[in-house]
Amino acid sequence: MTDWLTPDWPAPANVRACVTTREGGVSQAPFDSRNLGDHVEDDPQAVAENRWRLTAELGCQPAWLRQVHGVVVAEADPVVVAEADASWSSTPGIASAVLTADCLPALFCDRAGTRVAAAHAGWRGLAGGVLEATLDALALPADQVLVWLGPAIGPQAFEVGPEVREAFLATHPQAAVAFQPSSNAGRYMADIYQLARIRLAARGVESVYGGGFCTYSDTERFYSYRRSARTGRFASLVWLA
Repeated sequence: MTDWLTPDWPAPANVRACVTTREGGVSQAPFDSRNLGDHVEDDPQAVAENRWRLTAELGCQPAWLRQVHGVVVAEADPVVVAEADASWSSTPGIASAVLTADCLPALFCDRAGTRVAAAHAGWRGLAGGVLEATLDALALPADQVLVWLGPAIGPQAFEVGPEVREAFLATHPQAAVAFQPSSNAGRYMADIYQLARIRLAARGVESVYGGGFCTYSDTERFYSYRRSARTGRFASLVWLA
């Protein structure tokens, strides 16, 4: 197992990005071992050590957020922890970062390598428009934006109720294709990757990469809240060199 997952996208040479895995930290079970979430009842000293190691290894300053499943986008600040679910940066060395354990992390950059952003998109944030809010904050032409969709719960594991389907169809009727009937009557299997692509395409963003991961089934690399409610969080980060 490797300690890092590197996004496969045609980002400019000065754009750096990575996703951490469970490996390479000091947290004990059930947070073993590189838990970066400070809100999951892990030992605070272990989380601090894991975050310190991450900063030293990356050579940048992650701007952590207090995530609330909303649509607020903040300018990345490694000192002030904003209550937001996405951040953007145009300052070299300051990383936009989000923590997840089934929700969708989305990384953004522009073709010129002048701005980056990271968004945390659970189904509520995704339906509420966190990806669109991130695009608004970047203030870039849609054809200049690249997006990479990081590890999230896969469609074979993401069972939802009818209210989730209705929340997406209310604004994007074409999202119906991302929901398949579950074996449990009245419920659906949702494809969060497809839902993200539909919403990005509606804003004119076609250069979307990634997807195909499943945090629920990949027990060695990723934390999964649905698999084990008491668990850690891994990070998805993007920054300018």
